[in-house]
Amino acid sequence: MTTKPHSLKIASAQYPIGQPKTLAEWEEKVALWVKNGAATGASLLVFPEYAAIEQAAAFGPDVYGDLKLTLAKVAELAGERVAFHVELANKHNVHLLAGSGPRLTSDGRYVNAAQLIAPNGAIGEQEKLVMTPFERDWGISAGGPPRVFETEMGTFGIAICYDSEFPLLVRSMAEAGADVVLVPSCTERVSGYHRVRTGSLARALENGIATVQSPTVGDAPWSPAVDFNSGAAGIYVPSEHAVSDTGVLAEGTLNAAQWVTATIDLDRLRRVRETGEMRNYLDWDLQPGAPAARVSVETVSLV
Repeated sequence: MTTKPHSLKIASAQYPIGQPKTLAEWEEKVALWVKNGAATGASLLVFPEYAAIEQAAAFGPDVYGDLKLTLAKVAELAGERVAFHVELANKHNVHLLAGSGPRLTSDGRYVNAAQLIAPNGAIGEQEKLVMTPFERDWGISAGGPPRVFETEMGTFGIAICYDSEFPLLVRSMAEAGADVVLVPSCTERVSGYHRVRTGSLARALENGIATVQSPTVGDAPWSPAVDFNSGAAGIYVPSEHAVSDTGVLAEGTLNAAQWVTATIDLDRLRRVRETGEMRNYLDWDLQPGAPAARVSVETVSLV
């Protein structure tokens, strides 16, 4: 087990979907975002769900205007995309949650996968577990299993967008040791953003943990996949005295392109689970209908 750190500064991206003309232009954009994120002093930078779809723009309208070709091309680039983020993590000495994208499995299915990358080059991957109706229409399949990732900064779970709205999934990550659950999101409407925001706040409250939402923002009418994007980044904790009265450590301006940062007091969160005003984490099994069986979670070391 890693030594538990006392605090952690996180930067969460409100990442604007653009229309890069080439992959080199896309790389320049992402590299600048990582450089600016690292300049905040954050140890972990979080990018949103389906940010990788932006790469499709580099291949012209025959690809980016066709959803099936978009998924195929972006999935084809997955290995190179992750390797590029490994270089950036090492260069800036930060941990990165790369923007998620489609990955083709060995049995021919597409899954929505996000990679947590350490400065030492270690890579952990979480696939989205519950598909939205539009993802089913796209042909994206549910992946799994749920995992937690041990790092020098603490233990993390990843609940991709819709997954954050399901209590048992995040509960399983918290019980497996996650201090922080990362919530990369991609929502077309403000109502969708608020669903994920509400889920993130609720999961933080239930489990005595921090949750970090990172959304795509801006309009990209060229893409049938990420054409409209609404949201704001947020870093959430239980609403407890001396932690946060509102449960909101930091939140961005709706639909602005920006980094949102906050320092999470991990020691205090751990005390909240044991001795807080309320004991939601400890009292989970007191609720009627609490499941006797737990969701199985894999632990991955990135140290």
